[in-house]
Amino acid sequence: MFVISNENTKIPIKIWLPKDSAPEDSCMEQAIHLANLPFLHKWVALMPDTHTGMGMPIGGVIAAEQVVIPNAVGVDIGCGMGFVGTNIRAEDVKNIATPNGSLIQDIVGDILRNVPVGFNHHKKKQASQCLDKAMQSLSLYEGNPELQHEIEDGYYQIGTLGGGNHFIEIQEDDDGFIGFMLHSGSRHFGSEICNLFNRKAKELNEKWYSGVPESYRLAFLPLDTAEGQQYCNWMNLALDFAYENRSLMLTAVKNIFEKWLAKYTNLSVTYSEEINCHHNYAAQENHYGKNVIVHRKGATRARESELALIPGAMGSYSYVVRGKGNPESFCSSSHGAGRRYSRTGAMNAFTCEEVMADLNMQGVVLGKHNKKDVAEESRFAYKDIDEVMANQADLVEPVKRLKTLGVVKG
Repeated sequence: MFVISNENTKIPIKIWLPKDSAPEDSCMEQAIHLANLPFLHKWVALMPDTHTGMGMPIGGVIAAEQVVIPNAVGVDIGCGMGFVGTNIRAEDVKNIATPNGSLIQDIVGDILRNVPVGFNHHKKKQASQCLDKAMQSLSLYEGNPELQHEIEDGYYQIGTLGGGNHFIEIQEDDDGFIGFMLHSGSRHFGSEICNLFNRKAKELNEKWYSGVPESYRLAFLPLDTAEGQQYCNWMNLALDFAYENRSLMLTAVKNIFEKWLAKYTNLSVTYSEEINCHHNYAAQENHYGKNVIVHRKGATRARESELALIPGAMGSYSYVVRGKGNPESFCSSSHGAGRRYSRTGAMNAFTCEEVMADLNMQGVVLGKHNKKDVAEESRFAYKDIDEVMANQADLVEPVKRLKTLGVVKG
């Protein structure tokens, strides 16, 4: 970790990278913008997977005093990770041949058929505790009638994966046991909330002559305003939606796994306790003696002894980690490997054929409806996850390392 503190910043910037591996210029420009905001506490923290985002770097953590910044949470509110381990040895599953090729291929194909991915959603209304609760508490949301249809629409979106870097993976840990990991968020729900309240924040900041340049894309809402409270209400609903979304998909994956195990083996599966954690959100916390609103955009909370998930890229390694509660990072860690190439850059650098050959060489089964954009998610489009882990050894300790066996992508 190194620190930048000079005449260009009001507060320091702490970066969990070697000094000779500073982030790209555009990422640093965004970090400097953050460091000049008038309401931040202590410093800006950049995790080792940091890269340029919208307004605020991905892999960025800030503690704000009495304000919330929609773009410092982002459009996929509540995006995060889910994981459950099993007692089933990978060698007892991955070598089973079936009429379709292998048992892993059957499981991946069944997940792809039964968990909507990309822009797809369920044809029928799904059960949802968090949306039912919202319907019973509509007074919290009546100030934003333009968003209320999202609650009803959410019944068809919950339990769906999305696209981009979202995934469901069948994995093998270093002890040879199978686990399931997934990455998803609040789907269209969070995007609509962010976009609406970022527009409201821009309008209000212009009205107030706030002093935060519009070019920063960091318009803010004070918590003591109606708009600030409304954003928090909607954001917290999106967080609950994202959490339940991941939980429902893990349940669907477990049911599919059990079905195929019963068909081809006499094995009985038991599961570890599920891990379900966000990495795009804002929450009130206490750091260095002050109650603040910690914004984690592409960063995972890592309190002392807290379990969390840090994925690599498909065909790479992922980690279950235990937090060390490092106060300098506001008890945070990276949320993944972090991109080396933009999506467009990856499509230009790698071909579909190269990515498929790499996955085939590793024995990874890919489930994807359309492979034309598969290069966007090549493991070579991401930073080396083991380097990322080494750079945050003071933030988390590895508990379990997992390798991709099969992956479903949108």
